[in-house]
Amino acid sequence: MASSKNIFITGADGFIGSHLVESLVKSNHNVTALCFYNSFNSYGWLDTLDKNILKNTNIVMGDIRDQNSINRLTKKSEIIYHLAALIGIPYSYTAYDSYIDTNIKGTKNILSSCLDNNRIEKIIITSTSEVYGTALYTPIDESHPLQPQSPYSASKISADSLAKSFNLSFNLPIIIARPFNNYGPRQSTRAVIPTIITQILNNKKKIELGNINTTRDFIFVEDTVEAMSKLKSNNRLIGETVNICSGKEISIKDLFYKIKEITGSDVKLITKQNRKRPKNSEVNRLLGNNKKMIKNFKWKTKYKLDNGLKKTINWYKNEENLSFFKKINYTI
Repeated sequence: MASSKNIFITGADGFIGSHLVESLVKSNHNVTALCFYNSFNSYGWLDTLDKNILKNTNIVMGDIRDQNSINRLTKKSEIIYHLAALIGIPYSYTAYDSYIDTNIKGTKNILSSCLDNNRIEKIIITSTSEVYGTALYTPIDESHPLQPQSPYSASKISADSLAKSFNLSFNLPIIIARPFNNYGPRQSTRAVIPTIITQILNNKKKIELGNINTTRDFIFVEDTVEAMSKLKSNNRLIGETVNICSGKEISIKDLFYKIKEITGSDVKLITKQNRKRPKNSEVNRLLGNNKKMIKNFKWKTKYKLDNGLKKTINWYKNEENLSFFKKINYTI
């Protein structure tokens, strides 16, 4: 049995982060979970976890934009998972300074905090498939050119480049994990799958979406978490990037009809201009190549899209879970 590690997770209060905390605590690791400091004493999605998980999690409040607090909080860490980021693409068009401060400077702070930490064995930086932009070829492997088609993707490209530079310059043991489009329980309605599901469950007669002709490679959050967990134990990938994806694509239009069929809804689909990205910023196609992940870990996805969607829909059907999401008109 692998020995337990002192693991520090940023963005632990978020969608993927909370699932990662849950998984690593169950594997008997010593997890310190960083939640974004707020005056409501909220731990985000961690507040919804089983009490036995929370009892064995060291939850700390802080802000990745503050170097001093990050230095203090990471001192005893052996493994760092850096997930904290601003991720909403539409919001990045109007609040790009926030993305620079959080995604770029926040990543720099994490990297800097490790320079004098002799305990550090692995730093796993979470990237995004958005850095690839519209596919120039498919399936997209890790050598695909990076295309900053939104301020969000530009900030993540910058963060990834910083991480690589710290690996080459200071020999920090960095791996860049690049998940494609995640979905599953606890995901924000800023993402397309939850926005379809919650509109249906809130008895909307018409579902409002943006561009329905784009394709995406969707991966269930539990598959992503399993892949990210495996990354901590492989030194061959230090300094490299690895895609985490299903290797399958579906258009947003077909995705809508699949969810409609699973839920048994008679809802109609309409497209709204305010939900569309600027023309040259739209990423038209994402289809990932996951051979590197498979080769190094014999990893494969456990959830086909239909099964993952059913599990996701059942979670949102729970009235307590659905109540976390406001019944409001679309905002960025």
